[in-house]
Amino acid sequence: MPTQMWWFLVVACGQLALAAALLRIRSPRRVELSPQALALLRGGPRAAVTVALVALHQRGAVAAGRKGTIRANGGPGRAPDPVQLGVHRSLQRALDVRALVARPPARRALEALRTELGRDGLLRPPGRLRAARVTLGCVPLTVAGGLLTAAPSGAALALSLGLGAVPVLAATALFLLPPTPRATRRLLAGLRERHPLPAHRAEVTDGKLVQLYVALHGDPALALFLPRFSRDGGLLARGGEADPGRL
Repeated sequence: MPTQMWWFLVVACGQLALAAALLRIRSPRRVELSPQALALLRGGPRAAVTVALVALHQRGAVAAGRKGTIRANGGPGRAPDPVQLGVHRSLQRALDVRALVARPPARRALEALRTELGRDGLLRPPGRLRAARVTLGCVPLTVAGGLLTAAPSGAALALSLGLGAVPVLAATALFLLPPTPRATRRLLAGLRERHPLPAHRAEVTDGKLVQLYVALHGDPALALFLPRFSRDGGLLARGGEADPGRL
């Protein structure tokens, strides 16, 4: 195999090592997680905003607007969660959930929560995750550049393709890693097992438990506990906006 190809493979392996270092996170800390944090870990920004809206609705601070929107209906209440406060501040006019997630106050609150979860080892920090994925995207380009530059043929071409496939496949596997590490997914699965969705909403009278069920179960919990608010406010996922269960 041409010497030039070896150099390109070394560079590709270096890119893999850098991406792996960026994706590595600390061991998770045992911390008490708010319903908004659990929802963010399970279903991403939309899920976290949905739980915040549920909590605000329970205090009478928001209500369903027209055509699947949410509107402010009073103050956010005393000592609200930062995400709840960011969501409420974003409701200067009626908005649907997708637009609400993108509003600056809500977006900043979500980014702060993501950063906090990253420090606790429960989520790969978004900045490092983006940098890792950009680096991983360079791996196949580096291998392809080596093949074009070295232009091997015959047995050397077969060897170059075989060796080049190794870092490309490794980069693909790392690229597909979810933002939430395995320990976090186990944590969420354990919480769902300990808090299965009840058969009837009358079984749950604690508003904070309702928030927990929505955080852990998403749309089925919304349809059970807040059917009218969820339907009229456009909280239930539709079509391509389906609650994905991940970030």
